[in-house]
Amino acid sequence: MKMDFKPYTAPAGGWGSVGSLARRFAREGNPVSAALTLMYQNQPHGYACPSCAWAKPVPPHVFEFCENGAKATIWELTQKRATPEFFADHKLRELEGWNDHALEAAGRLTDPLRYDAASDRYLPVPWHTAFTEIGARLRGFAPNSAVFYASGRAGLEAAYMYQLLARLYGTNNLPDCSNMCHETTSVALPESIGVPVGTVTLDDFAHADALFFFGQNVGSNSPRMLHDLQDARNRGVPIVSFNPLHERGLEAFTNPQNPRQMLTGAQTPISTLVNQVKSGGDMAAIMGMCKVLIAWDDHRDGAAPVLDWDFIHQHTHGFEKFADAVRAADWAALERRSGLTRNAMEAAALVYARAKRVIGIYGMGLTQHVKGVRTVQMLVNLLLLRGNIGQPGAGICPVRGHSNVQGQRTVGITEKPKLAPLDRLAEQYDFEPPRDEGLNTVTACEAMLNDRIHAFIGLGGNFIRAVPEREAMEAAWRRLPLTVQIVTKLNRSQVVHGETAFILPCLGRTELDEQASGPQAVSVEDSTACIHGSRGRRAPASPNLLSEPAIIAGIAKSTLAPNPHVDWDGWVADYDRVREAIGATYPAIFHDMSRRMWEPGGFHRRLEARERTWNTATGKANFITPETLATDIDTPVEQRDIVQLITLRSNDQFNTTVYGFDDRFRGVHGTRMVVLMHRNDMARFGLNERDMVTLSTAVDDGRRRSVSGLMVLPYDIPEGNIGAYYPECNPLIPLWHHAEGSHTPAAKSIPVRVTSAMPNKETML
Repeated sequence: MKMDFKPYTAPAGGWGSVGSLARRFAREGNPVSAALTLMYQNQPHGYACPSCAWAKPVPPHVFEFCENGAKATIWELTQKRATPEFFADHKLRELEGWNDHALEAAGRLTDPLRYDAASDRYLPVPWHTAFTEIGARLRGFAPNSAVFYASGRAGLEAAYMYQLLARLYGTNNLPDCSNMCHETTSVALPESIGVPVGTVTLDDFAHADALFFFGQNVGSNSPRMLHDLQDARNRGVPIVSFNPLHERGLEAFTNPQNPRQMLTGAQTPISTLVNQVKSGGDMAAIMGMCKVLIAWDDHRDGAAPVLDWDFIHQHTHGFEKFADAVRAADWAALERRSGLTRNAMEAAALVYARAKRVIGIYGMGLTQHVKGVRTVQMLVNLLLLRGNIGQPGAGICPVRGHSNVQGQRTVGITEKPKLAPLDRLAEQYDFEPPRDEGLNTVTACEAMLNDRIHAFIGLGGNFIRAVPEREAMEAAWRRLPLTVQIVTKLNRSQVVHGETAFILPCLGRTELDEQASGPQAVSVEDSTACIHGSRGRRAPASPNLLSEPAIIAGIAKSTLAPNPHVDWDGWVADYDRVREAIGATYPAIFHDMSRRMWEPGGFHRRLEARERTWNTATGKANFITPETLATDIDTPVEQRDIVQLITLRSNDQFNTTVYGFDDRFRGVHGTRMVVLMHRNDMARFGLNERDMVTLSTAVDDGRRRSVSGLMVLPYDIPEGNIGAYYPECNPLIPLWHHAEGSHTPAAKSIPVRVTSAMPNKETML
């Protein structure tokens, strides 16, 4: 594979996006059929994108898909197949040497499989045998020694059935991929404004006067949002971005659906102000903006107020304590922590002060830090100063990842008993649900390392590749008595496996789901708490695939005692009956669900904060004062041999799924084993472009963590920060290095040392 490194100067979208998709079509085969299927993506009575959770407009665009969403669909529609013959040709010890891309590129799984230790291969197994054996093993374990993990891609129907399976079995061990990304949001926002999700709808973007972005790579992670940003810029709306790296999607965009832009090469500038914060510098930057606003209001001398005092007095609590802390904040400390000048923070504050309605948008650049909860709450503080929550065109907007990760939480996928309607479930299904706290992703990993977990059931995802502490976790994973993976493609979590291991292949989002009552549809919830229907269009990749609801029901019937109040077979035959059950459990949200999910644009669940009703301990929106500006391991300034690693995703991947080895926006082609470093740091430590280095975690806890074979590339990144790709650098994250309160791995600021691999170089870093 040829490696190439050159800066990318073209806009997001445009011909670069078209060319990338054309290459993907060619690699996966059947391009005409796949292209026709894409015409139904995010369309009325079509299927919801299997990639990100960004909202869709009403009416939708003709092509309501983005580059990464199309890649996810093409990846699912591949003509390649991982059949039993494939596994007959490849032992597991061989497949362990394959990289993430190669494993999934083997194609769609076609048959249920069981690991055979004697041959070191997966062998085909009949569905009924797989269910019977899985059920027999689960019945032999204590319920709290089993983990039921969900990735966020299954529909609401499967998610509801899955949480019920776990609780009927007797456990709240229901970690999910939210634990690894936006659990910080779900902890921060309820304390601040009384809801666990963002308050913004898609319509708000059309009424906003300014947009502020923090730690969000829109060009790679949610490119369909670029249409809304382009519309905002065309209205003259300023967009202010904060990120350690310049992200191409927040710089310029050429709309592939705009013939004039495509023919002329015209592009829309996106960010009007770009603030290159240090890793973890967002809290200090936002506090600096708040300091400016409060100072202006303190000294306005009869001019109009800068702050919204009516809103503050009527709707908030804790302002004076927060304002005193902000006034006392030292500008030198704010500049040092943020990496920005006072002038830059004042300029951003001026844009904010001039706008009547502001949306604050953020991604994992805020959530994946030790003080991530407080950082998100600091952004809420900024919005509260001028009443920018609970009015049209304003609010807070966490950009969620997987297509239904938010929705599965809504229907009960949670390890926290207080967040699930346990009393209602008990009445509805005549059983006593477990009331003890379950395991989240980090605590589940800790339990595996201590051999307290006996079974892991995975509803999608690639758990072992996504979590921190990979070396120790893979060893613990192999000791698990039972691993069961419900997936569409092969990944590391099946290649590394438990003592007894099953692969249960399921239908993809794009595929027809035929059951006893006819073709079925599922539902999903997007980032704006909007629920809508999804109906697959393509013939299944194999006649031996089952739907996720059918697989969950098969495991449940083989594991649980019969319950006359739970008709697993009836639910599989007709998903409307599952939705009726969801509506009975959550009547305020999901009444008449089967009809409402097909309304144009779907239906929004009620979020009281949108109405300025605050379900908090104080009954108001809370200003929360941070205890410190440090957001991660606080490395002393004088310890200059340590740099902070930011893990990144390329625009050729989604979560742990790697579509290819190009990161077009960062100019990296043909490899993912790179370290992006400021030229001053390279010179300071005696490193040259393309030197090979090893990263080692710079903590003293008795465990060595390192990743070797990384090539140094000069890049526009703050001094003292480096960037490298996720999940390749997950081994560097200590399991205990997570956000306080949410346990989200702090993957955006990992203290590391860099060791040169060149024989004529000393260890410089």
